[in-house]
Amino acid sequence: MFKESQRYRTIYCGKISKNDIDKTVKVSGWVHSVRDHGGIIFIDLRDKTGLVQIVIDPKRDFYKTLEHWRLETVICFAGKVVERSVESVNPKLATGEIEIVADEMEILGEAEIIPFQIAKDDKCSEAIRLKHRFLDLRREKLKNNILLRGAIISEIRKKMIDIGFTEFQTPILTSSSPEGARDYLVPSRLHPGKFYALPQAPQQFKQLLMVAGFDKYFQIAPCFRDEDARADRSPGEFYQLDVEMSFVTQEDIFSAMEELFVHVFNKYSKKGVIEAPFIRIPYEESMLKYGTDKPDLRNPLIIQDVSEVFKNSKFNAFSGTVKKGGVVRALKVENIADKPRSFFDSMVKYAQSEGSKGLAYIIFQNGKERSPIVKFLSDKELSSVKSITGVKDGDVVFFVADKEKNANNIAGAVRTELANRLDIINKDCYKFCWITDFPMFEKDEDAGQVIFSHNPFSMPQGGMKDLLEKNPLDVYAYQYDIVCNGVELSSGAIRNHKPEIMYKAFEIAGYDKRVVNEKFGGMINAFKYGAPPHGGIAPGVDRIVMLLADEPNIREVIAFPFNQQAQDLMMSAPNSVSERQLKELSIKLDIPKKSK
Repeated sequence: MFKESQRYRTIYCGKISKNDIDKTVKVSGWVHSVRDHGGIIFIDLRDKTGLVQIVIDPKRDFYKTLEHWRLETVICFAGKVVERSVESVNPKLATGEIEIVADEMEILGEAEIIPFQIAKDDKCSEAIRLKHRFLDLRREKLKNNILLRGAIISEIRKKMIDIGFTEFQTPILTSSSPEGARDYLVPSRLHPGKFYALPQAPQQFKQLLMVAGFDKYFQIAPCFRDEDARADRSPGEFYQLDVEMSFVTQEDIFSAMEELFVHVFNKYSKKGVIEAPFIRIPYEESMLKYGTDKPDLRNPLIIQDVSEVFKNSKFNAFSGTVKKGGVVRALKVENIADKPRSFFDSMVKYAQSEGSKGLAYIIFQNGKERSPIVKFLSDKELSSVKSITGVKDGDVVFFVADKEKNANNIAGAVRTELANRLDIINKDCYKFCWITDFPMFEKDEDAGQVIFSHNPFSMPQGGMKDLLEKNPLDVYAYQYDIVCNGVELSSGAIRNHKPEIMYKAFEIAGYDKRVVNEKFGGMINAFKYGAPPHGGIAPGVDRIVMLLADEPNIREVIAFPFNQQAQDLMMSAPNSVSERQLKELSIKLDIPKKSK
């Protein structure tokens, strides 16, 4: 009756509809659930498209064999599609109006007792889920996330080609870089004592492609960094949309990426329309107003500087900080004057947990000011605070006083915490922005020396002139980040394509010409043979999918992720290797002994 090509199925479970009534079909899948209604057994059979109900009559010769298998057993059924009775229709199921009356059954793969439920929301530990990830991927939510990931990557690839980019592949085995995170090293058997590195990004290769004249490059690139896990960052490896363009300015890159993000997010988002251009925010403005360079613009709270107000104040906690070169930041929150004292006390404790000595506040209510610090403030100071913050009756202003870097971090954390506690973040939209004008250099407080603050391959905005004439800490670079809802999707830059400027920039950061030639010789030598102005960006694919899937944890959008300790519990990686393998690589282990 069935062709050889229909050995296991003629149709997918989730694709059967009322149009198939009276047809004899064959389906294969996993046993999702079983119900016994007075001898007649109802099975929900699941494949990648969904569920269909199978009806098994006790008179069937295979009925008794049902006692020998468990949930998640793989079975093939053949039978006729029939319409369900009105009272048994399941409106929650795409196939809820029909069922298959089984005539034949073949067990294709028996299942042992499963460690957690697939059909139900079993709150098992993440370790168990990762150990049995192949089972976890059968769950509806995670399965849909991974399918969404595939669709998004396909759409990104299609759109990039449509707007004139060409896809390339770059090496996985490359040389170690002194910049960025820790490398994953790969020992060379043919060159004892030497190592390859897995690429933290295809940075140098994509720039070399620009020097070669390919103009518009992209790649869905695997990247490897030996760094700690976070909710929005997977340890070990991740994927990014790696992009590079020649003969472009910063705005050209913004325009191309905005076209991509508007297209992809509008296609897969359920949170409203995304429009371009995205807002541009200089780095210093972002640090002041939001306390971070990855602001969540869904949060309406804005931080303001009030240092000048308290420069000569009798409140020494503020004036003393300003006189030592620190700052005072203010954060106005509307209509919370009626909050109980416990709310403000808990916010003080929260600020302290973030490294603050405290969190001052003033409550403006019924034409008066209430606060432990009001008695130390003059009428002029209070008036200035009101004027700067635009405070109204019923509002509260919080204050953070510290060194500028600390004040930014603490005020930013307080801003986010207040918005979460007050539930004033609009969760039904995506808010994109570009952070621009990053400092080229920063001072390493521990080492007391100037270092690169961002991407060392960036072009200083004033070229060689700025490097020669300005204080390094006053030099800005053509560097930018794209941020969405407080998640940094990518950093990017217009590249430094002139060898003399690159040598000077690295010299300022403490690298002499010999080191630059040794570590970046392939790229800098290429620049000596005619390099075009170029720039690029590399949005994280995992983070894009995480946002569109509305998942707080990046592991929920990666098929086989590491845990937070950079381990693959399912494949037992990393693991030990044999002495023979080590000998082939000329390696001897010297593992530190654990302290008792």
